[in-house]
Amino acid sequence: MRAVGAALPDVARAASRVARALRDGGRLLYVGAGTSGRLGVLDASECPPTFGAPPRQVQALIAGGRAALTRAVEGAEDSAEDGAARLRRLSPTPRDVVCGITASGRTPFVRGALGEARRAGATTLLLCCNPPPAWARGVDQVIHVATGPELVSGSTRLKAGTATKLVLNALTTAAFVQLGSVFRGRMVGLQPTNAKLRARAARTVAELTGLVPARAARLLAEAGGEVRLALAMHFTGLPRPEAARALRRRSLRDLEPC
Repeated sequence: MRAVGAALPDVARAASRVARALRDGGRLLYVGAGTSGRLGVLDASECPPTFGAPPRQVQALIAGGRAALTRAVEGAEDSAEDGAARLRRLSPTPRDVVCGITASGRTPFVRGALGEARRAGATTLLLCCNPPPAWARGVDQVIHVATGPELVSGSTRLKAGTATKLVLNALTTAAFVQLGSVFRGRMVGLQPTNAKLRARAARTVAELTGLVPARAARLLAEAGGEVRLALAMHFTGLPRPEAARALRRRSLRDLEPC
């Protein structure tokens, strides 16, 4: 979508903020209501299996709580106080990034949560599809995706929802690329928790090392199923403990032989 393309420089700057926060032990906390909130939950839930992120590292709050994931909870988005209280329970700190998601830019639940985030010293982002509201002047960075009027008036699950999904995907993907969870376009941080992902992990090791599949599978097993560690062991020739220490100090790109 052209609107998302126009916002990509802002997305890139926001991704760098997120990467710095995660590298320093902070978190990315999404806050939203309705479709926006569900998209935040979706993106957060995909980060552990895709990038190997600890579940606490990317979290999401949705107005109305868990029930709002599968059905509309009317009026849940109307309380700024509830947004602030819900975020307060996560104990935000200056190391965190809190990203409010609201297509309209007017959701009180999101406004309250971002206000609480500012009080805690966290970095604040606002993703909206309407022109930013006056209160957004206190936000550290706004990502405005100008999607324009919806085909079905007021139904933000359409253009705005699609654009929001694209932006959130780009935000976390770019951040985790900077953190080394992607190498040569492969998800080297993935968690092989099912047969499909175990096969993908073994295939990734084979493709990035040039080893025959059987040897790649043995190397992956020696690395405890961790693709990134298996690659580090191959690149350095070190056993698992020493390769793990090298990987904590340097990236795969640095460890790869020239």
